Amino acid sequence: MSWGSTFDVVVVGSGGAALAGALAATHRGLSTCVIEKTDRFGGTSAYSGGSVWLPGNHVLKRDGVDDSVEKGLAYFSALVGDRTRPEVQRAYLETGPVVADFLENTIGIPLEHRPFPDYFDAPGRSANGRSIFARPISAEEVGDRLGDIRPVVPVDQFGIEMDRSMLDGGQAWIARMILALDASGRAELKLSTPATGLVQDEEGRVTGVVVTGPDGTQTRIRARAGVLLAAGGFERSAELRAKWQDMPTADWSSSHPDTGSGDAVALAQSAGAELDLLDQSWWCPATLFPNGHAAFTLGVRAGIFVDGTGQRFANEMLPYDRMGRAMRERMRLGHGDAFWFVFDDRSGDDLPAICVPSPDREELSAAGLWHTAGDIAELAGAIGVDPQRLVATVRRFNKFAERGRDADFDRGEDPFGRFFVGATSAQPCLRPLDGSRFHAVRLVLGDLGTKGGAVIGPEGAVERGDGSVIAGLYAAGNSAASVAGPVYPGPGVPLGSGMVMAYRAVADMAGRLSGADAAAS
Repeated sequence: MSWGSTFDVVVVGSGGAALAGALAATHRGLSTCVIEKTDRFGGTSAYSGGSVWLPGNHVLKRDGVDDSVEKGLAYFSALVGDRTRPEVQRAYLETGPVVADFLENTIGIPLEHRPFPDYFDAPGRSANGRSIFARPISAEEVGDRLGDIRPVVPVDQFGIEMDRSMLDGGQAWIARMILALDASGRAELKLSTPATGLVQDEEGRVTGVVVTGPDGTQTRIRARAGVLLAAGGFERSAELRAKWQDMPTADWSSSHPDTGSGDAVALAQSAGAELDLLDQSWWCPATLFPNGHAAFTLGVRAGIFVDGTGQRFANEMLPYDRMGRAMRERMRLGHGDAFWFVFDDRSGDDLPAICVPSPDREELSAAGLWHTAGDIAELAGAIGVDPQRLVATVRRFNKFAERGRDADFDRGEDPFGRFFVGATSAQPCLRPLDGSRFHAVRLVLGDLGTKGGAVIGPEGAVERGDGSVIAGLYAAGNSAASVAGPVYPGPGVPLGSGMVMAYRAVADMAGRLSGADAAAS
């Protein structure tokens, strides 16, 4: 096939990392093509809360947050250690403020800080967090592009009607970046156009992509400067989840079933890329729904989590990735994949946590995913665990609540757990289960996407197993092996690291293209 079209940069994917890279390209005067396999822009980023973790940026300083790149790097490196290369960690942290400034003061996306504690008690931790967000945007301002932006999970996966007159979180990021790309005059954005292959020259340089258009026609798009893979991970591939992560299903991921199918990882692998962190995800507890999907659940305010044996196994108020890892360890130890959120009517008869969409008790009860009983022993029988074990578990927790100290898992001792309760001490986080009605809701191990993919260097260039660079090929976001390794340091690390590495990738492309043009002239 001959080239169907030619651009300086081709971006595969349309989430936060992909669009940040596209904006970096158009700002440098590079013609850019964004290709998205589904009929909506945004990927999993459109589902997200929209937090972007960039220590030491100007938005934090404007809001009076005492932070710096040095503090952020000390915190990040203390957690990740040498699991990922120090120079890549440094590239992310040191470029973060540059990207925040670029997005707000060059592109014109208004940003704000919202408090949200970092996830670990480690040197350099910020009690207020480092999260910045795109400010909400009205549907009126988004205009005709509204229908092109993937809606939030309740609408997209559960068919629930919701007001979209104001877009916030990840929706605001995607909308504002799409509008900025439209205004640049240098970007062509294609929906329903999956990338099915990479084009390489005789020396192995990636020179373009093979795509299938909405009409089924296959064409080649040339990329003079390079191709950026930023199309998510493999969270929705049952085959790859079983192969690399020993997960029983891909249905519990928060991403849309048509995204995260591992296309970008497969493309990188076909070009000879080294892959890493394939056993890792951004884990989270998730409430199981009758349609087989599972909804990200966080911000526990009361109740306890138990495994299939009826035992508590972790601090329920851990940050979600840490709780997800505790669930994964129970699965690894052979305790099954069924978990239960047990609470009482002292917390009301609704789930005492944040879950979107909010589960309907009658609907989940009919599906056997929500059980209600007059006492703990009866509840244990309903969910199929040993009544004596569950009664003992609840009795032990209630004693901790009476004393104001969780001797097993230190619940309420950390600022993150207290954040959602609005407490300054552990006591309000330890409410006993002693109501007149008891509930158990089925939980599973969910995720916000996988975090294993192509190994990249400090400039976002994809590398082979021997450390050499695959010329013309770059990766960012969940298509790349995460710079955070097996750790989730704080809210917004997935989006923040993805945006930064995409920005650096395009800067490298632009520099190499300028050098090549100069040499040719």
